[in-house]
Amino acid sequence: MTLKNYDSIYFLGIGGIGMSALARWFRHSGLKVAGYDRTASPLTHELMEEGMEIHFEDRVEMIPGYLTKEKTLIVFTPAIPKDHKEYNYLKAGGFTIVKRSEVLGMLTKNYKTVAVAGTHGKTTTSSLIAHIIKTAGKDMVAFLGGITANYDSNLVMHGNVSPQTIMVAEADEFDRSFLRLFPQTAVVTSADADHLDIYGDHLQMLSAYKDFINQINKGGHLIIHESVASLANETKHITKETYGTNRGQFFASNVKAQHGFFEFDLQGPGLKLEKILLGVPGFHNMENAIAATVVAMQLGIDDKTIRAALASFTGVKRRFEFVIRTEKLIYIDDYAHHPAEIEAFLKSLKSMYTGKKITVVFQPHLFTRTRDFAEGFSKSLSIADEVLLLDIYPAREEPIPGVTSDMLFKDITSPVKVRCTKKDVVQNLESMNIEVLATVGAGDIDTMVKPIKELLKRKM
Repeated sequence: MTLKNYDSIYFLGIGGIGMSALARWFRHSGLKVAGYDRTASPLTHELMEEGMEIHFEDRVEMIPGYLTKEKTLIVFTPAIPKDHKEYNYLKAGGFTIVKRSEVLGMLTKNYKTVAVAGTHGKTTTSSLIAHIIKTAGKDMVAFLGGITANYDSNLVMHGNVSPQTIMVAEADEFDRSFLRLFPQTAVVTSADADHLDIYGDHLQMLSAYKDFINQINKGGHLIIHESVASLANETKHITKETYGTNRGQFFASNVKAQHGFFEFDLQGPGLKLEKILLGVPGFHNMENAIAATVVAMQLGIDDKTIRAALASFTGVKRRFEFVIRTEKLIYIDDYAHHPAEIEAFLKSLKSMYTGKKITVVFQPHLFTRTRDFAEGFSKSLSIADEVLLLDIYPAREEPIPGVTSDMLFKDITSPVKVRCTKKDVVQNLESMNIEVLATVGAGDIDTMVKPIKELLKRKM
């Protein structure tokens, strides 16, 4: 199958962050793009303004009439249920139907690809890499799993698409999607247990990461966090380099934190870049910046350009995103949905705002993830002084008997903890004295940001 055979693309699940980046690419390339999604969102509204035809009901009669099985490619997300009417109609009609990961694999196979994998950190790291390459003026395309604040998009481009174009892609371990990619350069940021509904256990997931590493092109590069460097022990055909905060071949020294923003020296074999300023807060983002810098140096980008790009990077929406930032009140929205991510996020908050009370509103994501990591969630959330715990956001899953947010709530040891629904959040916050507030989760908790912001502004 070749993408050149098609003049239109139809997306089932077009509003997904990865799907919408591909939709934007095909629209930019001059193809007709349309799609279905379950719910409207600011992102689907933007896609429609960009010329894409989108509907939000699973009805066969709403499929555009111009689609033909010879000239239309159907792209779907694994979140689409098996009984989806449009999916089954198109399948019965003989249309070619492929997963998002297959399309990303086809798009990137003929270019110099930088793929970023990891249980967490991959969106910010890939966005940093894209920002540095774009700042350097090189021909590039980046398919990202978040909306970069610098470009207000999950598709970042510069220059022409040619054989010299650098493609940056997130390598998602969900559904083993990253095994569709064969990069020239790869980054592995972490490999904590996750998606055990797909893999069964952590060892199977680690085995998939090893397979991904083995797919790096011969003579290519791997930049891997020192904590998971053993995943590459048996790899012989590539150059391997490790990184970390204070361990690995590349690491930070002389770290100075001011309100959570960092200045640090980057040290490595025969290298010392002094006084690097990072434009986003958090210890974890300093590590992401180290990985992105190593990639940039391998691409031949000079130190001056790297420094400027790191300082001017303003982050990714819903990744440590400041909603309110005053002397008396801080409100941050973050996508963290795994215990390790929550721990890193809350520890950074504690270091940034020493002596301030930290209040967290958390929405668990997926019944299986809540079940598999209940103890870890409770422990990481307990770092906060106050926890408001919402119901589980199901996403693609059906409820599992006995699996509720109460599994986490009973073991949270924070001085104040409240079980509530989304409807009750604003009312609960109204009676609380807020100093530093964070909304955290990967579900639809972001729909609460605006009403919470309005409440806090009234209280200020």
